[in-house]
Amino acid sequence: MPDDILDYHARLDAEARPVCDLLLAIVERELPDADRKIWHAHPVWFFDGNPVVGYDRLKASVRLLFWSGQSFRVPGLSPEGTFRAAEARYTAPDQVDAEAVRRWLADARDIQWNYRDIRRNGGLRPLRGLDG
Repeated sequence: MPDDILDYHARLDAEARPVCDLLLAIVERELPDADRKIWHAHPVWFFDGNPVVGYDRLKASVRLLFWSGQSFRVPGLSPEGTFRAAEARYTAPDQVDAEAVRRWLADARDIQWNYRDIRRNGGLRPLRGLDG
């Protein structure tokens, strides 16, 4: 585990830490081959430089964000932002449906919009698992 992610967890408050620890364990187990680092101040996992999942402490909850989540086959995420991202929010570990998170992580591996090259492409384009 990269030190920057461990440092992020060490600085979390008592409410967010158990949620983030659970999410970290699930993501690490399901995406062991992904690159991971602190990106824009939050833990994020990447495939070939493309962000696929991350989480962060918001004022009232922990947000689990999937960059291509609006295109996933597995329901349960809420749209976030103006691109293809979707999220789930939690205030306690018992709210985390680990099986749903595992299914979303499987979709994150297979279904990706190309955020890595968004500037070069002049917008968001399909990368993997999408017909475009």
